[in-house]
Amino acid sequence: MTQDTTPANIGRLIRDARKQRGLTQNQLAEELRTSQSAVHRIESGHQNLSLETINKIAKVLESPLIVPGTSSTLNFRIGGETHLQGSIETRSSKNAAVALLCASLLNKGRTVLKGIAHIEEVNRLLEVLTSIGVEVSWSLDGKDLTLHRPNVLNLDNMNVEAARRTRSILMFMGPLSRFFPEFKLPYAGGCSLGERTVQPHMHALNHFGVTVQATEGHYNTWVGQVHNESRHIVLTERGDTVTENTLMAAAIAPGETVIRNASPNYMVQDLCAYLMKLGVTIHGVGTTTLTVQGLAEAPSLDVSYEISEDPIEAMSLITAAVVTKSELTITRAPIEFLEIELAILGEEMGLDYTLGEEYRSGNGLTRLVDITVHPSELISPPDKIHPMPFPGLNIDNLPFFAVLAATAHGQTMIHDWVYENRAIHLLMLNQLGASVQLLDPHRLIVNGPTGWRGRDMVSPPALRPAVCLMLAMLAAKGPSVLRDVYVINRGYEDLPTRLNALGADVTPFYE
Repeated sequence: MTQDTTPANIGRLIRDARKQRGLTQNQLAEELRTSQSAVHRIESGHQNLSLETINKIAKVLESPLIVPGTSSTLNFRIGGETHLQGSIETRSSKNAAVALLCASLLNKGRTVLKGIAHIEEVNRLLEVLTSIGVEVSWSLDGKDLTLHRPNVLNLDNMNVEAARRTRSILMFMGPLSRFFPEFKLPYAGGCSLGERTVQPHMHALNHFGVTVQATEGHYNTWVGQVHNESRHIVLTERGDTVTENTLMAAAIAPGETVIRNASPNYMVQDLCAYLMKLGVTIHGVGTTTLTVQGLAEAPSLDVSYEISEDPIEAMSLITAAVVTKSELTITRAPIEFLEIELAILGEEMGLDYTLGEEYRSGNGLTRLVDITVHPSELISPPDKIHPMPFPGLNIDNLPFFAVLAATAHGQTMIHDWVYENRAIHLLMLNQLGASVQLLDPHRLIVNGPTGWRGRDMVSPPALRPAVCLMLAMLAAKGPSVLRDVYVINRGYEDLPTRLNALGADVTPFYE
């Protein structure tokens, strides 16, 4: 059986098709005259299926799941001039989920991640984890994931193809360095955003005896003895993944590790909260200095952790409301990580919105609010819009401001100083009627307002720019087609169905 038709991949296709039809596992089981547990096993990739069974399921779901000998791509057909209404709940954080999946390697007991998103980035990491021996199972309702790692991981059996499709594989370095004297990891993939150096990871992990050499297709890693029980690390980049990698290495390195210039961003806070459940002592959560008292050996605990909500998804939904001139309530929005974005939109650009009372996420740490966006006429901000490390404007939220600026009256400069290629992807908004000018690889001029028009386009190979096109298509005059949308499914769970429940017209189809 080829990699494309493994039980895990077939199960994922069936699950996605079921959700697009709006069916529960129970309802699909009734149609197939089988049990919910059987459907659950199929969707979890724990059931080999005959071609006859696959065709039977495909007929029930009205979806061509598998076409032998061909590879099909997922596309979205999007009706324009959309008016959204109602409320939508912010789902759990994609970036926290991938960090916690990597961190589960530190625990020799069972880790239950509650509310984890069914997204392609998670699927790729699960394929890697199961290939090296980690036992994985979903709750019957599909909301909670249980992971149990064996005493000895089989790195020789690693699913290299899955590993190459996610940059998150880099975060295996920190945990694996605690268990192996040497190992290798495939080069990391993910979005096409330009060069993102791994040198900060190398510098930080060197304090734990880790040496990395890049060879053809792999990072070869050696771990030597380090007798220091006091480590003071200054990160050369205040990055999220390098902070997470360093935290995971420090978690079971005996003694004290002080990490300065650490990212205090949302996914780092989630990781800290999980590590503390494992018994690691961490001071300074939410600041740029983290002090970690590491454990002498890997814990073997049964722990449960509820992942916090995703501020980037919340910002996507705010953008959807603005661009379609709709009144929409986004519930469970993590306000601490949206305050700068809302200040720019409200105080500088004229967005009318209201905030509900604050309450806490299931992790007991993250502050949430319900945000209601009201139809507004936006104006361009007086200054350029640029990202900064938290608590500044989130780097992942910057692309949405290209769409927002295109709806506003006036001219806006957007400065994406982090990535070389992402600003270039946003030029594709011009094909939908926007006026976006590239000054250099990092700076855009956006003129508004825009009369959006429908178009048949291929998705760019970058998550947030691809979602920006999708949101603009919702507002366009006439229908659109966005092709090859795998990259969107990397970061968003079942987005078409959720938007359709608000009044959108998004139809997934394969070609």
